[in-house]
Amino acid sequence: MLSITNLSKSYNKGKIKALDGVNLKLSNGVYALLGPNGAGKSTLMNILTLGLRPDSGEVTWQHNPIEKAGRAYRSILGYMPQQQGLYDGFRAVDFLCYIAGLKDIPKKQVKAEVERVAALVNLSDRMRDRLSGYSGGMKQRILLAGAIMGDPKLIILDEPTAGLDPKERIRVREIVKAMAGDKIIIFATHVVSDIETIADEVIFLKKGIIADKGSPAELCEKLTPESGCLETAYMKVFGES
Repeated sequence: MLSITNLSKSYNKGKIKALDGVNLKLSNGVYALLGPNGAGKSTLMNILTLGLRPDSGEVTWQHNPIEKAGRAYRSILGYMPQQQGLYDGFRAVDFLCYIAGLKDIPKKQVKAEVERVAALVNLSDRMRDRLSGYSGGMKQRILLAGAIMGDPKLIILDEPTAGLDPKERIRVREIVKAMAGDKIIIFATHVVSDIETIADEVIFLKKGIIADKGSPAELCEKLTPESGCLETAYMKVFGES
């Protein structure tokens, strides 16, 4: 269980509220975090991954504050950032081995784990290539592979399909859905089609507050009963942003 209680964060000496009293309780499943640029999605994810401290409020994992849990919390966390901050001199296999070391994956298991995640993201035949030769979409896929290494129980994906072609976008959706049975997966995006068939719950984040949340079917019924379209529901919430 991941609990977020009265979470707030401001910038520019309080003039810009990125998050304003956010409350969420998440159990196993896929949670789509939807909102345009500036909605507060990245701020929320940076707090969940311990990259930022909130001004107020608390995040707990299994009832323990994540800031105090430290390594125990990091051991169950997988994170795919939006920015591709990769070392271009690394071969892809070296990058994944490096991530395996950060995650304390036992040395005897590293080779098999690298092969497993490389196959999932369709990069098995490019593991010996240097990252400098990877396209933007391939870099997205290697970041996803790093995020899911070690079977983490909480996976946070920030715009994971950016730069991917339609076929690979479908692959990412299939990977996410297949993993969700015993994990919490937070899938942040502004592309509704990426999540409408895989999300158990959709969270609309608008100007730092939760504008609405529910299953895709519930939101469609409530916001667009005449069409049942999540894309239309999104536009009703964010159309004036």
